[in-house]
Amino acid sequence: LAQSSDVSFSPVLGLPAPLAEFPNVFTLKPMEDTVKRMQEEDVGVPVRTVKGFMTKIPSVFTGADIIQWLMKNLSIEDQAEALHLGSLIAAHGYFFPISEHVLTLKDDGTFYRFQTPYFWPSNCWEPENMDYAVYLCKRTLQNKSRSELADYEAESLARLQQAFARKWEFIVMQSEAQAKIDRKREKVEKKITESQERAFWDVHRPVPGCVNTTEVDMKKSCRIRDPHRTRKSVYGLQDECTGGSPPPTPPPDAKKPTMDELRRRVEFLNTQLNWHCMKTSKVAESLIGYSEQYMEYDAFLTPTEPSNPWQSDDPTFWDMESSKEPSQQQVRRWGFSFDEVLHDPAGQDRFLRFLQSEFSSENLEFWQAVQELKRRPLREVPEHVQRIWEEFLAPGALNSINLDSHSFERTAQNICEPCRYTFEDAQEHIYKLMKSDSYGRFLRSPIYQEVLLTRKKVPDIVQRKMTLRHQSS
Repeated sequence: LAQSSDVSFSPVLGLPAPLAEFPNVFTLKPMEDTVKRMQEEDVGVPVRTVKGFMTKIPSVFTGADIIQWLMKNLSIEDQAEALHLGSLIAAHGYFFPISEHVLTLKDDGTFYRFQTPYFWPSNCWEPENMDYAVYLCKRTLQNKSRSELADYEAESLARLQQAFARKWEFIVMQSEAQAKIDRKREKVEKKITESQERAFWDVHRPVPGCVNTTEVDMKKSCRIRDPHRTRKSVYGLQDECTGGSPPPTPPPDAKKPTMDELRRRVEFLNTQLNWHCMKTSKVAESLIGYSEQYMEYDAFLTPTEPSNPWQSDDPTFWDMESSKEPSQQQVRRWGFSFDEVLHDPAGQDRFLRFLQSEFSSENLEFWQAVQELKRRPLREVPEHVQRIWEEFLAPGALNSINLDSHSFERTAQNICEPCRYTFEDAQEHIYKLMKSDSYGRFLRSPIYQEVLLTRKKVPDIVQRKMTLRHQSS
């Protein structure tokens, strides 16, 4: 192609000029070749005129004829595949049902008609709303029994009439002129032309909820590169520069990036490369494991034990909750994560006992003091900040905690302007220290193991209450 003198190339896209103007031709050309074979007299789809009661339906064929032709000539064995292929061709408007607005193929006796090549999508149609207004207005002037507007078309006509209020008189005049031309045609030709024009608008202004094959429009990007092109209108050629909107201007040449911009771009890409990625299978496996682990604690999935007091008259569950001794479920949950220990008051109490045995209880006491600070009113915050500093961080503090230099410096700077989050860095450091060091030893300690083994699902006192209640009933 590059050596041929008859083919011109687009300097922008590097494609032959016709293809650069309309890139969708790569998709449409195979469909159009198939439709041309369908229209051949000898081996094509049988087109006939069907006689009805006091009427004739010219140039039609059935959906079953299309399915049979596709399976025979394209070597398709699966009928569903042939139906799918035929529906794709119908969605682009190459043939259409004569009595419906929905462009789809049915494997039955529904009548279809071929679209004239003048209305094929490869002709680069970009119909304007004004063209659509002329068409709808012309429909209202025709035979109402045959050309009555559908509900969505009537709504579109009302919106267009409001949008083109100043030009509506011109639109009516143009629609009357088109209707006058249509009246001069023969009856059969007029019937075929009206159905083909309706199918054209069913492609470009489809029924709400149907697939719009013109929605992803590659032509607009090409037209922006070539603003002097003319655009086809349904009722004649219309210069794009004479339309209601100004012609699009070509984008300015891209500015060459500086060295600093390139360096920042490289740093950004390197940062993205260092992001931790995880396979979907691993994520799904983790989610399944989490769901199975917490299923026992979900009241929607697992019934509460001994019973739900809101559904029964048994208050045993409330008696267990009011007891200060943790249940076996609570104790097992402490082993799931360190956060489960901190979120449970009973877990904090047992963990504090363990830290006291290791002479490091000041870590949890500092964490609890900072949590309490976040819940204090603003007027009490400075006083509590000073108290926490003197107790845990000041030189010679009674319960001094072990902080790294960075966290200590940040906290010392925050003391100058006390707020609820003055000790955020120090609290995070202590939290990580307890989680990585003390929590593992706590799970292996006799304090946790004894509680885990001695706790029963229902305490003995509560069990005796249940027995007495059942005996009395």
